[in-house]
Order: sequence, then structure tokens, then C-alpha cells
Amino acid sequence: MIVTQEWTHALTCMQQTVLLTAIRGPDGVAKYHPSKYMIRWFRRCVLLGALDHNVFENPYDPRGGSFTGPSYSWSPAIPHEESWTVHMQPVFDRYLQSLDELPHHFQLHFMHAAEIIGYKHPDPLIRDWWNYVYRELANDMHLNVETEEELDFRLGDSEAQWRAKSSKATQA
Repeated sequence: MIVTQEWTHALTCMQQTVLLTAIRGPDGVAKYHPSKYMIRWFRRCVLLGALDHNVFENPYDPRGGSFTGPSYSWSPAIPHEESWTVHMQPVFDRYLQSLDELPHHFQLHFMHAAEIIGYKHPDPLIRDWWNYVYRELANDMHLNVETEEELDFRLGDSEAQWRAKSSKATQA
């Protein structure tokens, strides 16, 4: 059984690897840290549900346990026409406000994984939301945003292209 969603199978091996490196989440933070709610939604966008092999289409579906569980609670009082993106904004805001508490290494993996979903996910609403997250995370670190073409060049399963975009000090 394959555990990743079908859309990920068309990605390059390097892009799939980036997604998988962010699955685990950060070490050393509390169970209910804002990062945990972001990573749950991330997992829902990449992995199949472990118990029923479903594809989660939103961050509030009550299924998923603690690993792929909801990022916020949905209530019948919330109008269906109100997008989940409205309710994920405060979740993301709390995440941005907590970045100083997170390992930098995790944050880089997460930002690049958000970039891949933000360019490659087949659902336009999910893709656009993660593209927004990627851009905000890059802006927070005062980085230039990569275009999709630049991402595909850097993580295109070509060693020469990867080396062209990486530091000489890390190419050993």
C-alpha cells in the first residue's frame, strides 16, 4: 500500500523527498504548539488517511487521530459557504508568531514543502492556500520567492541542476 496521495506520484523524486522530510514535524515543542496544527493540515494534503485510506479535502474533518487530525474544530453553526481558509488564517498567524520557538532546520523543510504543495497540489483552493503560506514564510525570512520553474530546476532530479543551486560547502 502506498501512503502518499496520488498527486505526489507525478512529482520528481527530490520533490517527493522534500514533502516526506516535513511529515514528522519539529522536535522539542509542546503537543499543542501552533506548529502541530499546521503540520496536521500539511499531512492531510500529502498522505492518505491511515485507517480508511481517504484523501482529506479540508483541515477540519474530525477523522484522522492526532497525526492527521483536524487543525481546528468545525461546527454546524459555521456556514458551509464560509471557506476553511478563513478559519485556518488564525492557525497560520499563531504559527508565524511562534517561529522563533521552532528549530530552523524544521522550518526550512516545512517552507519548502509548503512551496511544493503551493505549486503542485491538484485542488486549486488547497494549492492557492499553501502558495500563500509559502510566500508568507519566505517573506518572513526576507527571502525571494522561487517561481515554479525555479523550483522545478532546483529539485528536478538532475544532480547538475541541484549543484548549480546549492552551496559549494554542502556538496561534499
